[in-house]
Amino acid sequence: MKTPRIKQLLLLSMIFLISPVLSATEVKLNHEGISLNANLEKTENWTSGPVVLMTHGTLAHSKMEIMTTLQGLLKEQGISSLSINLGLGITQRKEFYDCPTPHTHKHTDAIDEIGVWLNWLKKEKVQQVVLLGHSRGGNQTAWFAAEHDEPIIKKVVLIAPAIHNLEEEKKSYKKRYNKDLQPLINKAQALVSAGKGSSQLQNIDFIYCADTTATADSFVSYYNDNPNQNSLHLMPKIKKPLLVFAGSEDKVTKNLDKLGVPLAEKHGFQFEVIDGSDHYFRDLYADELVEIITEFIGE
Repeated sequence: MKTPRIKQLLLLSMIFLISPVLSATEVKLNHEGISLNANLEKTENWTSGPVVLMTHGTLAHSKMEIMTTLQGLLKEQGISSLSINLGLGITQRKEFYDCPTPHTHKHTDAIDEIGVWLNWLKKEKVQQVVLLGHSRGGNQTAWFAAEHDEPIIKKVVLIAPAIHNLEEEKKSYKKRYNKDLQPLINKAQALVSAGKGSSQLQNIDFIYCADTTATADSFVSYYNDNPNQNSLHLMPKIKKPLLVFAGSEDKVTKNLDKLGVPLAEKHGFQFEVIDGSDHYFRDLYADELVEIITEFIGE
């Protein structure tokens, strides 16, 4: 039987172990009829900045492994961060998107939400913001940065940002679902053009979700041929200092390590290939990311 003193020590140990998690603050705000949330990690005098505004990847959330790891490591370096949870049309969404839930969200919704959270930081009197995005969130961050050259935004960091190529998307869709993508795009686009974008496409395979439901607007938003969905197209348009990461073993954002180097050399932004890392930059690769990011922010 444990003595009260031992119980007390065990309790204190547990408190110390979980205290980094408890130090984070959940922030909420309303936007377009839903409630959004974000995870704020503050350092002392955090409003003087910089604050890293972080956007997660496809159908993910603000506390997925890479986001949580980066926030913790950045805080160790004295850097505050706000990891936002994209709403995806669901109020107070906090976990990976539940595939059977009908999809009404659009790729471009995230660009609006990044702006909403940036305005929140302004209201909090934050003086400097660094935009950061991973995977699809990297593309959405790049899109926002290319269109919003605001003084508060000091730098931009893209981690394995998505590369959209419709022909490659068709091949991937065929391999994943054994179906042709183009007829589905045509069907959805016809509904959108007829003013019926809210019509639901039943039993459709959508992004990572098999046999789900998606509106025509949503389907077209993710599968159209808009060049802005290709992060390589956007990088030269970003006026702020830019840092881009690629993993040499990334099987999601394929060939970014090869395509990004000549583009960076031509347009003068920093491009880092993390040798051995996959799409998620786990463990020591995360340490390497934050080391480079910290140096980049401090320049």
